[in-house]
Parts: sequence; structure tokens; C-alpha cells
Amino acid sequence: MSLLSLNRSAGPLSRRQLLRGAGALGLSAAAGVGASGVLAAGKLRDIKLAWNANAVCLSPIPVAITRGIFEKHGLNVELINYTGSTDQLLESIATTKADAGVGMIHRWIKPLESGFDVKLVSSSHGGCTRLVGYGPAGVTSLAKLKGKTIAVSDLNSPGKNFFSVLLTKSGLDPEKDVSWRQFPGDLLGVAVEKGEAHAIADGDPNLFLIERKTKGLVELATNLTGEYADKTCCVLGVSGKLVRNDRPTAAALARSINEASDFVANNPNEAAKIFSPYSKVPVEDLRAVLGTLTHKHHPSGLALKKEIEFFARDFRLVGVLKPTTDPARFADFVHADVLS
Repeated sequence: MSLLSLNRSAGPLSRRQLLRGAGALGLSAAAGVGASGVLAAGKLRDIKLAWNANAVCLSPIPVAITRGIFEKHGLNVELINYTGSTDQLLESIATTKADAGVGMIHRWIKPLESGFDVKLVSSSHGGCTRLVGYGPAGVTSLAKLKGKTIAVSDLNSPGKNFFSVLLTKSGLDPEKDVSWRQFPGDLLGVAVEKGEAHAIADGDPNLFLIERKTKGLVELATNLTGEYADKTCCVLGVSGKLVRNDRPTAAALARSINEASDFVANNPNEAAKIFSPYSKVPVEDLRAVLGTLTHKHHPSGLALKKEIEFFARDFRLVGVLKPTTDPARFADFVHADVLS
């Protein structure tokens, strides 16, 4: 298990100090009770939040740090850049080594089936996973993937899981009609150019950068295609213990992510600049990627529960979840409505 705390810039720290002293100026609501009612005025609840610092789609998190959104809702958030497996991440939340985490529902659903004490309470956005074909290999549509090889950076990646579902719904068997082959993320473009694969399933900004260097790539689908246009992608999970013992704090965290996601949707240029210290990708490219995502769509409550059930049905369809797993009961178990 690898947990690495990230250093913060002087901006967020000075803002936190300012907010802590706001009570003396009659602004205590911004740092204390505020909209969430978490703590008494002037006190912040310490929270450890795990995330992947390489994922521009998670820009609401540094936005919430930089713009004081967490503090507004009574939270003092320590970011933890998690580099281990999804199972390890969920275990760290379940055992309260981290209080919460944000990650892709397409990767989380299978390990959540194992019974981790982690509850999904809100979400951040839709999008960030795409499938492209290699035109010179004749792969210009989903139907033309039959008999071809799809390059992925991880055989348990969100791309493989999601597009296995999409291929099934398009009439292709994702295990018999196509092959999946793993390559290092930065060599996915090289793999199709050498003929070792004929399509790529991956996330942005990596795939965005690959398209810049690899001529002939054609977008076939994304996780916003068709019936998925209004579905979420990245979700907020908190420890079951936090939900049971400190529901207001779980609610404050959900509200913070929701508010920061709206900021990203409304201010993609500023969001890209805020995220840029975490990435080697130029700000203009980060801005372009943010423009493809749906940060206005971040369901919670019953709406999120219905989406969890929807994805559970999908993943049972392709064998990611056990045939005996009931999607409705699964959604009941892994979801918690902390905002009602």
C-alpha cells in the first residue's frame, strides 16, 4: 500500500488561516457551521481524502482546496495521492487510514462487491474514458473491432470494464470477438502503429496526448455515448464508520465536491490553471480535456443509487460482478444518502 501526502501551496494555507480567523470578523459561518452544520464556528474537522493526482477529471479536489470550499463547509482536508490498487484504496478507506476517496465507479464496483465498509455518497462528473480505433487498420466503427486487439494500460482498467459492456450491447462478445492486450500507458499509440493492437481504450489526458502523436486514430465511443450521456463516472466514497458516526461531516464533504464540480463546469479555464501544478500537461490541453467532461452532472441520493444499480446490471452482464449479485441489493448496500 502506497500513500503519499501531497504538499500544498502557500495559497490554500494562507486562505485557511484567514478563514480560521474569520470569526472575529463576523464571518465564522464560512469556516464553521456554514451550509453543512458540521462543527461549531471557527473549528474545522480534519479529513484525509485520497485521490489520483494525475487525473485532471478530479480537478474539483484542488479547486476545493484552493478556493476554500472545504473550509466553507467546515473541513480541513489533507490530500493523499493514492498509487496502490483499487482494492488497497478501498481497504484504506474501510479501515479509516483515509476517511474518503474519489475514483471511477467502473473500477470500484467489483471490489465493492467484496463487502468493503465504504459507502458511495456523491459523485463528481461523467466522462474521461474513451475508445479509439486505428484507421489504417480498418477500425473505424465498433462493428469493425471484431477479430481485432484493443490496447489497454491495465487489464482491470475502467476502459476494459466499460467498453466490454458497450461491445456486448453492440452485439460483440468482449471475450471472444476481440482481444485485450496490456501495454505501458505511454506506448499505447506505438502499439497500434506497430500493428500489435488495432484500437485503444484509455482515459484522458493520456489518450488526448497519444492522439496528438499518433495519426489515424478515430474515436469510436466514450463513456458518455448513447444511454450513458447522463451517467456519472467518478464517485465519492467515505468510510462506513464516518457515515454512521459523523454523518454531517460526510455530508459536508459531499457538498464540497458538488460545489467544486460546479465551479469546474462553469470555469474550466480557471480550473485547468488550478490543476496544472499536479500535471506535466500544458494548461491549454488540460482545459481541452475538461471541456469534454460533464462536471455539472454529479448525482447523489436516490439519483446516485439508481446509477449504481444501472452499472451493477451492466457489469453483471459481462461477468465483472457475480451472476448471483442482485444489482438493487448491491446498490442498497454500497450507497448512503447523507444529504437528505
